[in-house]
Amino acid sequence: MGALILDASVLMGLLDSADAHHDSAVSAVERADQAGQPLVAPASAYAEALVAFARAGRADEARDAIAGMGITIAPLTAAMADRAAAVRAQYRDLRLPEAIVVACAEALEADLLSYDQRLRHLFPGETGDVDGRAAQSSAPIATASDPSLPPRWIVEHQAVAEQFESQDD
Repeated sequence: MGALILDASVLMGLLDSADAHHDSAVSAVERADQAGQPLVAPASAYAEALVAFARAGRADEARDAIAGMGITIAPLTAAMADRAAAVRAQYRDLRLPEAIVVACAEALEADLLSYDQRLRHLFPGETGDVDGRAAQSSAPIATASDPSLPPRWIVEHQAVAEQFESQDD
């Protein structure tokens, strides 16, 4: 089973319990994790997801949460950059960060999970449905797991999310 590429919209959903995609992101990533599918975020998506936390002085916490979830950060290679430029040139509505995510998924021959409307619009044949919310994927995500047995990182993620929420009070 190939990796599951997570774009910034998914990372933000995982990190922010108030995000509209939080429950869906946690559920989809939990299923992939339990199915043994490696979780990967392109470096560009990782940076994009950290911006709001950096502004709040909480980037370290967000980095620790992402690492605690077992998400690997994929560096941008020259080949990915070349492909991202070609994708961006072909799809004028797609921003470069999104094109980099597409290029990363292609380079790693991985599934792509995204809540980004531009990706869904440009790649409609690959759009899946995760918990009633549209998601970008080139292959179906594993079936739902037993919610009574969350993997270790879900428990840790919930603790980190609670810390974020308590600091906001």
